[in-house]
Order: sequence, then C-alpha cells, then structure tokens
Amino acid sequence: MAITVNRKICVAPIPGRTGTYGYVPSLAAGIVFCVLFGLSMLLHTFTSIRYRTWWQLVFMVGALCEVLGWAGRAWSHSCPYQTTPYLLQICTLIIAPTFFTAGVYVILGRLIRSFGRGVSPISAAAYLYIFCTADVVSLVIQAVGGGMAAVAFQQNPPKSTANGTHIMVAGILFQLASIIVFVSLFIVVIFRALKSKGEVLTQRRIQWIIAAMVLSVVLIVIRSIYRTIELLQGWSGYLITTERYFIALDGAMMFGAVGVFNIARPGWANTANKDSDFEGENQVEMADRS
Repeated sequence: MAITVNRKICVAPIPGRTGTYGYVPSLAAGIVFCVLFGLSMLLHTFTSIRYRTWWQLVFMVGALCEVLGWAGRAWSHSCPYQTTPYLLQICTLIIAPTFFTAGVYVILGRLIRSFGRGVSPISAAAYLYIFCTADVVSLVIQAVGGGMAAVAFQQNPPKSTANGTHIMVAGILFQLASIIVFVSLFIVVIFRALKSKGEVLTQRRIQWIIAAMVLSVVLIVIRSIYRTIELLQGWSGYLITTERYFIALDGAMMFGAVGVFNIARPGWANTANKDSDFEGENQVEMADRS
C-alpha cells in the first residue's frame, strides 16, 4: 500500500519512500555553503560600506539568495517531503546568478570609462540596461516554468512536468545566449583597449579585475549548461536526482563566481576620474596609513 505524505508539514525521511529531490539533501553541504556564501555576503557588505562602492551590494544580494537557498536544502534534510523548503531553494537559487551577472555588467561599464568610450561598440550604461533586462526576462521565464513544473511534480500522483520544464530550459538558454553576446562585446572591448589604452591594462588591479570577470562568467556559463542538461533529462532524471552534481556544478560554481570578487574588489575597475571608486579606495587607504 502506497504511503501518502502530507507535503505541507515536516515529515522525517521514510525508508523506501523517495523524497521531492529524489534523495535526502546533505545537511553538511547545506551548512558549508550557507557559511561560505554568508562570509562572501558579509565581505561584500563590508567593502561596499568601507570604500563606498554601493553598487557592489548586488553581489551581497546574490550571496544572500544563495544562503537562503542552501538553508532551504539544509531544512529539507530533516523534511525531505515538505513543499516550503523545496520551493524556497528553487526560487532563490534560480534568482542568485542574476545578481552576479548584473555586477559583472556594471564592472565592464566602469572599465569602459577607464579605457575610454571608443573601445566599446555600445555605451557603458547600455550594458547594464540591455543585459539586466535580458536577465530579468530570463528570470521571469524560469520562474514561470519552475512554478508550473514544481506544482505538477508535487501532486499526488505527480502530473506531467514537461511544459514547465521546457519553459525553464527556454529561460536558461535565453540567459546563456545573452551571456554569450556579452562575452563577445567584452572581448571586443579588451582588444580595442589593448590597441588604444594599453597602459591602463598594465595596472595590476585592472588585470586582477578582468581575470575575476572572466572566471566569474565562465563559472556562470558552466552552471547554466549543467542546469540545462539537468532539466532536459526531466525531474526524475539522473542529474537532478544525484546531489553531488548539484553541489559541484551549481553550489561550487556560484561560490567561485561571487567569491572571486572578494579577492579582486569591483571598485578597482574604475581608474578614470577623481570621483571613481578606485579613487575612493585610495583615499580610504591613505587615511588608514596616516
């Protein structure tokens, strides 16, 4: 006789009964990533306040979403059938990368101001408007599809998740396409800067921030490819029901994408004018030494 589980309350794991995830989420992984993303969040908050780079708080918000998502997964360790923590982690872990890419768009805009407007095919501000709009559209598509699929999967018995899953995949692919366009423009900017503003690129901080951007974007792309393949396999497929892949290709990738900017501070990107974040950092550092 099949056991019917009330998904509105916390029910401990039942031997032989598959949970919502297809496995019982690791408590250790949930705690470790909560700590890691929490530390990154606090560091981004600290440097944003200390150096007055308020726009850097987008990384803090993204890290906060990751903390909430992994807290939901840690919660699900004790309540693997409950809908609330499951939906919490789905929503927040889908949203988080959008804030990381928004931060990268802002950084490129500030690099363009440092190099000079002529190095970019479009204006510095256009990167934020165009690509953040694309991210929001992607996010809405993923949210709609994720909601449809999650509701269908939670039914007793589960209904088909195909429509919702296809919508989610479309959202991720749209985001991936926008990132590829962004990367193409980023390459153009760097090559033009090498020709016209090569001396700026010799600055160590500029080199570090460019390297951090490249690493962050690569990690976000890897995560997007993984999530696309995962969803194409379906909600009962091998990837989505094997936690180690989620830990390695989502959690670890996203920590690298945001954590790298704790090392290479985003404010290093703008060296062009006296009111820049770079200048603000120099003033704070000079005050500390005096």
